[in-house]
Amino acid sequence: MKFDTQSIRKGPIFKNVVIYTIPIILTSLLQLLFNAADLIVVGWFCGSDSVAAVGATSSLTNLIVNLFIGLSIGAGVAVAQGVGSGNDKSTSDAVHTAIPVAAISGLILMVVGVLFSEPMLRLMGTPDGKLLSLSSIYMRIYFCGIIFSMLYNFGSAVLRAVGDTRSPLIYLTVAGVLNVILNIVFVAAFKMDVAGVALATSISQAVSAVLVILALMKRTDSCRLVIKNMKIHKRALAKIVRIGLPAGLQSSLFSISNVLIQSSVNSFGNTAMSGAAAASSIEGFCYVSMNSFQQTALNFCGQNYGAGDIKRVKKITRVCLLTVAAVGLIIGNLFYIFGRNLLGIYITDSPEAIAYGMERLKFMLIPYFLCGIMDTITGSMRGIGSSVIPMIITIIGVCVMRVVWIYTVFSMPQYHSFSGLFISYPISWALTFSAVLLSYFIIIKKKSADLK
Repeated sequence: MKFDTQSIRKGPIFKNVVIYTIPIILTSLLQLLFNAADLIVVGWFCGSDSVAAVGATSSLTNLIVNLFIGLSIGAGVAVAQGVGSGNDKSTSDAVHTAIPVAAISGLILMVVGVLFSEPMLRLMGTPDGKLLSLSSIYMRIYFCGIIFSMLYNFGSAVLRAVGDTRSPLIYLTVAGVLNVILNIVFVAAFKMDVAGVALATSISQAVSAVLVILALMKRTDSCRLVIKNMKIHKRALAKIVRIGLPAGLQSSLFSISNVLIQSSVNSFGNTAMSGAAAASSIEGFCYVSMNSFQQTALNFCGQNYGAGDIKRVKKITRVCLLTVAAVGLIIGNLFYIFGRNLLGIYITDSPEAIAYGMERLKFMLIPYFLCGIMDTITGSMRGIGSSVIPMIITIIGVCVMRVVWIYTVFSMPQYHSFSGLFISYPISWALTFSAVLLSYFIIIKKKSADLK
């Protein structure tokens, strides 16, 4: 079923939310499947050390990349509000600003990733020797192709802002299948180990970037991309930065706490690192299913706020919150029940690593719905133009709290354990969810008054 802008601003909310969100969920799940394929292929053909090496880079990579991914959120909101208000020039300016910003962001990330991967991995406490070497190789090659990832993310954000969630799904499917094929060729046939996985990822990202740019160039509405018209428009950039920078800072600072968590995991040795990496990959499938509703809330609220329909914004938020809570509870508990079987897909040579993975899954998956609710409320707030407050709340409730936990509770001998480390996650989710929900009610009341 084709989804258009009118479906965002009119018609039954639950039905339209579901139709819009399903392709986003499928896109995100496919992305994770292809990422999981990286771990599975190296696990099968190279062993648990290679799994640990790839897994050890994820939190650091997210830390570096998330700041700029946040700008893609700002681009999506700028386009959504432009479409909602019927301002074609504003929409076009946002599109033609977003793509150059994506390219510049990618170039900056490439330089940082290539030059500083190994020093940052050392700071995280990645064990010297083979593991550090493999992790460094993976990150350097991965960041050589990061510009393509930026172009795909920014371009997809634009398409989703106007109701097109199917095209990013199709493009990712094509790129992902290619990624899996190249993984097998480079790792199994050419014996390239983690370098082959990173190279396969970069090539597949280039394909997805080309496809999404071509899709924007072929559009016939205000979101059509004309290459020669690309320039950074000050007003569009200001809106992208105003919404996207706080979102990016939030994600980056969120990643700092995850880097510290990963550093703490590293202190338990290679076996714990392997189990945690596999568990993190499994958790990701639940997370992206919930996070898709954040994207839906952001774009639905963005367009309806741009159109001045605050009543529909409130209804959209309620529907998204109830739906994401149900999804999180169902998927999170099912994945935990079958966790040992799922971990066995990644890890074939270490029952101890699987035991570590199950310990992590216990604290992450069962209460994961709290994280989904927290993120979805944040998406609604960003959609109506409020990005700073949820950033501050999340930094304090998630980042600061976990950092404090690591240096206080976790440092105590009686709590210095795998369980003592990961119980900080549900505690931080509960605290942050409560604070974000309260701030939402305050902000939506103010926005309602402003529109009147």
